[in-house]
Amino acid sequence: MRWKRLSQFSLAQQLLLLLLPALLLLSLAELRRTAQDVHRAADSAYDRSLLGALKAIDANVSTESGGLAVELPYRLFEFFELTASGPVHFRVATADGLVELGSADLPATPQALVPGVPQFYDGEYFGDPVRLVAYTRELERPAEGSPSRHIVIQVAESTRSREEFRQTFLQRAAINSSTFLVLAIGFCIAAVVFVLRPIGKISRDVISRPAGELQPIPTDAMAPDIRPLVEAINQHMQRTHERTTQQRMFLDDASHQLRTHLTTLRMQVEYAVRQQEPAEVQQALEALNLELQRASRSTNQFLSLARSEAVDLRPVHFDVHDLLEDVARQFLRAARDKGLDLGVESARFDAFGDPALLREALVNLVANAIAYSPQGAVTLKGAGDTLGWSLAVEDTGPGLPATLELGAVGRFARAAGSSIGGSGLGLSIARAIAARHQGVLRLEARAQGTGLDAAIWWPRPSDLKDE
Repeated sequence: MRWKRLSQFSLAQQLLLLLLPALLLLSLAELRRTAQDVHRAADSAYDRSLLGALKAIDANVSTESGGLAVELPYRLFEFFELTASGPVHFRVATADGLVELGSADLPATPQALVPGVPQFYDGEYFGDPVRLVAYTRELERPAEGSPSRHIVIQVAESTRSREEFRQTFLQRAAINSSTFLVLAIGFCIAAVVFVLRPIGKISRDVISRPAGELQPIPTDAMAPDIRPLVEAINQHMQRTHERTTQQRMFLDDASHQLRTHLTTLRMQVEYAVRQQEPAEVQQALEALNLELQRASRSTNQFLSLARSEAVDLRPVHFDVHDLLEDVARQFLRAARDKGLDLGVESARFDAFGDPALLREALVNLVANAIAYSPQGAVTLKGAGDTLGWSLAVEDTGPGLPATLELGAVGRFARAAGSSIGGSGLGLSIARAIAARHQGVLRLEARAQGTGLDAAIWWPRPSDLKDE
């Protein structure tokens, strides 16, 4: 649902909606990491100063007089207090606490001290947060009043100075991060607008084109990411151009052919009207009937051609033998009237294609075979293998003249001097249907004797090749 809502925005908006929150999160993460680094760096720097104060005190601890004594370096101590921006407290005591000097109530260490290893920790002293360091070592001689030979030294300073340092540094880091974020956002917006500018230009160019202009959009100067989109648009325009050209040719051919039939019918009607003898009128009516049959066949073929080029392909599995027998039954009477032997030679097997369109192609091939075969036989054949399938019509007619072998599948292609009526569209329809199945129409002379072998072959889909 979220992606569906996101798709309602433009590409620029989608990119910014994805980039800007990511930049904000990265900036916040970087600021947090900076704060952690500053905290560690401040502790490290101030802890070194605190450790220096502890070592200065340790260097001045003495038991020479019998008791525990500390000679404080006051000038150095004043420097430590200035660095800490507040008072510095210390405590020197024996490990058992019987003898001690300085601030007696400093917070104890959270863990047991290891001799010779300073331990840093946080605490509170009179309600103020302090940072402490503690250290223990063995005395050369015990102090009077305590049997312990170890002393514990603690130094505490206010955390005010290091907190001020952290806040100042973090404020500067936040200002720098905010400045960087603003500049990055501005750069992202400018980059998105600049990168997507070619898409807007393509849109404006396509919109500004005249309705009939289908020239391809140049792709030489385009980015590799945009080029596939433009090439797809060019392919679509090419298909549209081809479809428009086919429709224009269809209208030109249909108007020419129907105009010819109408002119012939008008002349024959005018001739019949002028006749006085019943026999001549009857002859004129028979000519009219024949021309009407031709006009009807031409119209049906034009409709078949238009359907074969425009109708959606609906491939299914069908029985080839049943399809051939169905077409043969349709022409059985016409073949008997001419004394032709019409038969089917095919085993039973399934093919994958549009049976309605393939039947239309077979009907036109069989009609041509019967029309051009004065005697002999017309045979319908089917075959299939791992590559594809074929439907063929073999006749014993005169075959194709040499002048028509190359252009026999063009529209209105007919043999010169042919007395057979028709519009010459049968082979064009068969070729168009074969092309819709990614196949071809093959026209070959019979291996023996005269005649023509017209076969439609189309390939097996890739997902069916292993069956």
